[in-house]
Amino acid sequence: MERLKQKVQNLARRKHRVRSRVSGTTIRPRLTVFISNLHITAQIIDDEKHSTLVYATTVGNKTASGNMTERAQAVGTDIAKKAKTAKISRVVFDRNGRIYHGRIKALAEAARAGGLEF
Repeated sequence: MERLKQKVQNLARRKHRVRSRVSGTTIRPRLTVFISNLHITAQIIDDEKHSTLVYATTVGNKTASGNMTERAQAVGTDIAKKAKTAKISRVVFDRNGRIYHGRIKALAEAARAGGLEF
């Protein structure tokens, strides 16, 4: 049990370190990613107004199927489409304390391919 507590503490420490440097503005909002055991959620947030501008998730999404990496790609393309309709082209990427590889990297590359600029 001590090992799990340490993992959670390390993630929280990394998340705090990233969030201390990354914040979204009206011109360049923050794209944040949350990954649970079953689902992936991405939000574009304006930290100055404290509001979520666009979000995409796999919860209740029938088109996002396959393994978690494929779901992350689907969420990345979906968030890029929604951002384009909201006239958002440039964002700051918040990986939420996670390492940039695997699911996070798949989502980011799909969002870039969809037209978002990090």
